[in-house]
Amino acid sequence: MATDYNSSIEGLREHSSSPRKSQSPPHPSDHEENKISVKFLLSNAEAGSIIGKGGSTISDFQSRSGARIQLSRNNEFFPGTMDRIVMVSGPIDDVLKAVDLILNKLLDESYVEDGGDADPRSKVRLVVPNSSCGGIIGKGGATIKSFIEDSRAGIKILPQDENFPGLHDRLVIVIGTLGEQMRAIELILYKLAEDTHYIQNMNAPFPYAAAYVGMNYGPPNGVIGGRFPNNRYQNKGQFNSEDRNNSVTIGVADERIGLVLGRNGRSVMEISQVSGARIKISDRGDFISGTSDRKVTITGPQRAISIAESMISKKVATVTETREDGF
Repeated sequence: MATDYNSSIEGLREHSSSPRKSQSPPHPSDHEENKISVKFLLSNAEAGSIIGKGGSTISDFQSRSGARIQLSRNNEFFPGTMDRIVMVSGPIDDVLKAVDLILNKLLDESYVEDGGDADPRSKVRLVVPNSSCGGIIGKGGATIKSFIEDSRAGIKILPQDENFPGLHDRLVIVIGTLGEQMRAIELILYKLAEDTHYIQNMNAPFPYAAAYVGMNYGPPNGVIGGRFPNNRYQNKGQFNSEDRNNSVTIGVADERIGLVLGRNGRSVMEISQVSGARIKISDRGDFISGTSDRKVTITGPQRAISIAESMISKKVATVTETREDGF
């Protein structure tokens, strides 16, 4: 069993004022013209931004970079998340150009109102086969440590998610400024280019998307309050849950209900559109009995309810997750 290695990103920022000694990655001649792919995750909104109106943005990025950019469909998510998969393919230099264009656009949109002089730090989640993670880690963690030192990005390889049998990919989290992230991705890509197994299996962009559609991702423990099925026959099997409307009420802390609603109700509308469920939030002061949790009633097929619950949980957990990541 491969050893899980979680690199520490603490203490990396204290070196940010020191000039970085950049060591160029190897450029083996037999890799120069060979194609490679990199996959990472985007939210549904980010995916829409990258596609652009009528596909104009993605076409522009492909033309400018020379790489091919593919996205999973809007209902095909990486298992355990509500995020779509983007795959960028081509010669390494072209792939890096395309990734830089994508991350630049997302960064510009995320920090359009940020007037600070410091370069913002953000997070990229790469999708890497479990069998290829060992090469990134290196013996005793030597390779990943050298990547962290060179790029000054935080790099963390998450354990394989045991909740999804047959899923052979892991997430590699890269945290830093855009320059730090791009250097880390460059180093990781050149390492993956040496992996024969990775090269042979990279052409299937979204092999798990169909297999996991309809699975109940469920809300993370402790993020939302109680969950109350509203249908008498909810669990008795008399009806096909995909053919009839079910209804579930969950509790969301009053101080966090704004995260679910979003500005002018945009977030709850997006959740409803993506999941296909109808969502009703109780009025102010209308709490689940004995709590200060507002009632969020979700109605629709069971699969739609599961997706909506997961999206709501993710919205509510955003504040906590951001604090834990330190940016």
